[in-house]
Amino acid sequence: MTKMISTPERLKSKQPNRFQMPSISWLIVIAIILGFFARGVYSAEMTPGRIIAGIGNIGEFIAEAVPPDLTRFENYFWAIVETFEMALVGTVAGVILSLPVALLASDNTTPNQVVRLVTRNLVAAVRTIPELVWALIFVIAIGLGPAAGIFTLTIDTIGFCGRFFSERIEEIPPGPVDALRATGSSQFGITLGAIFPVAFPSMVATSLYALEKAIRSAVILGIVGAGGIGVELETAMTMFRYDEALTIIILIWLVVLGSEQFSTIVRRRVI
Repeated sequence: MTKMISTPERLKSKQPNRFQMPSISWLIVIAIILGFFARGVYSAEMTPGRIIAGIGNIGEFIAEAVPPDLTRFENYFWAIVETFEMALVGTVAGVILSLPVALLASDNTTPNQVVRLVTRNLVAAVRTIPELVWALIFVIAIGLGPAAGIFTLTIDTIGFCGRFFSERIEEIPPGPVDALRATGSSQFGITLGAIFPVAFPSMVATSLYALEKAIRSAVILGIVGAGGIGVELETAMTMFRYDEALTIIILIWLVVLGSEQFSTIVRRRVI
């Protein structure tokens, strides 16, 4: 028999939950976070006078940057091409290397707990080190130029794609895997026939996002000597040639915008 609910109780059940006073432990945590926030604002010396002066300086930068200087456009064009190539090579190499790494880090493809734990910790360690630090390491190791940038982006992509590929592999339903295993298929056959086909759309989307991320990162890597358009941007800003800097910024924006549009089109077709 259906239990009858009175009108006040029914109305009460539809009301949103009332705000409840946090516990003492949560109040302490909130107070600590607010303390760090206040100290951060104070340490940054974000005074009204400084902010107003900064707005005026940005106005001067825009006034000196417009119109953009196109006299060295050909040099900037080839530098941005080099940046894109660096990002593309680093991403492709990183995605390829991320596939075995993800298989080793997943529960349903690597039963050995020690191997899985070591792989996950290595991927986490790679991901926690900033790409700028990796770039400095590779510049010291192999010298200035695009090679240092490519190695940096490869490592950064492994840290990024290795984690998300692994999570997607672990989400695969066991049905197709069990069906192939029942036929006597090897682990290699199961991986090719049941795991990769199911995870493929998600892997493609993750790889395209990694490429967009690599293009943005490649610009920054050039500032520390890893090649690409970042070298030209750092030189223009250091020499106060803001009109040339604006030309470079516009080129970077066009390349990033184009890569995002390309990624969107591919995602719609694959997913």
